[in-house]
Amino acid sequence: MEHLITSFGNLFTPLPFIFLLTGVVVGVVVGAIPGLSGGMVIALTLPLTFLMDSTNALILLVSMYVGSTSGGLISATLMRMPGTPAAMMTILDGFPMAKAGKPGRALGFGIFASFIGGLVSWVFLATLSPPLAEIAVRFGPYEIFSMTLVALMLISAVSAGSMIKGLLSGMLGISVSMVGVDPASGGLRLTFDFIELEAGFRLLPVILGMLVMSQVIADIVNIAQPIERLQTSFRSMFMSFDDLKKLWFNLLRSSLIGTWIGVLPGIGGTTAAIASYTTAKNFSKNPEKFGTGTEDGIVAAETANNAAVNGALVPLIT
Repeated sequence: MEHLITSFGNLFTPLPFIFLLTGVVVGVVVGAIPGLSGGMVIALTLPLTFLMDSTNALILLVSMYVGSTSGGLISATLMRMPGTPAAMMTILDGFPMAKAGKPGRALGFGIFASFIGGLVSWVFLATLSPPLAEIAVRFGPYEIFSMTLVALMLISAVSAGSMIKGLLSGMLGISVSMVGVDPASGGLRLTFDFIELEAGFRLLPVILGMLVMSQVIADIVNIAQPIERLQTSFRSMFMSFDDLKKLWFNLLRSSLIGTWIGVLPGIGGTTAAIASYTTAKNFSKNPEKFGTGTEDGIVAAETANNAAVNGALVPLIT
């Protein structure tokens, strides 16, 4: 506890606080731009930290990481284009709510959910890092395979319409991920003698191709139509006490799901958002509202993907 209090005191001194604000602002801006990611900005910033104090460097890099994850909801909600892969599930309810004339409310729920997810997972990071890390390092190939299998089931569960179509979509995703160099043997898989395919397909370009390009094409088709200007206010972004009473359990459950999945090596915030969204839909009294602009969907996705950020730091620092 003494070290925790000392860390808080150091964090709010002028220079570390400036690095904190800078990292968050840069991270949010980068996360809101489709095609960029927190990993990219961290990789570009890392050489600049070599001559910095280690504490300030850590504050800058972690704040960029957190900010980029949170920033992905902006373009996902307003443009139907996920700024980061972790914001993929936010599109399902964030964009319909914004399109229905409530963009401020959609952003407000996403921002508040991001804050709660980060706060709850920080509590676990600060208090339970050693036992959580010990459990995480015990996960081997069998456990990772089981998590992948569960993710496939979640895809079929969250898919609208036929479960078979959902499973086929999951299998198609696995097939695409197999293209390139086998990380275990170093051999080439499914490249068909094309040098361009040896690097494989990365998650971010695939998501951009599926979600962003379809929206760009739709906007081009409707380019002659007048643009509807939605009126919103800063006040509409704040949650009411009634909203909090209705969503508190979803916030807590999604935070726990995101933290646990974030702790596991090689899983990530995207899987956390999918798992949390599917769980919220299955436990909801009105599952048919998911995908039409419900607050529960936004809260589940954004809480989990931000909770996974601190969860991912558990095996890193312990």
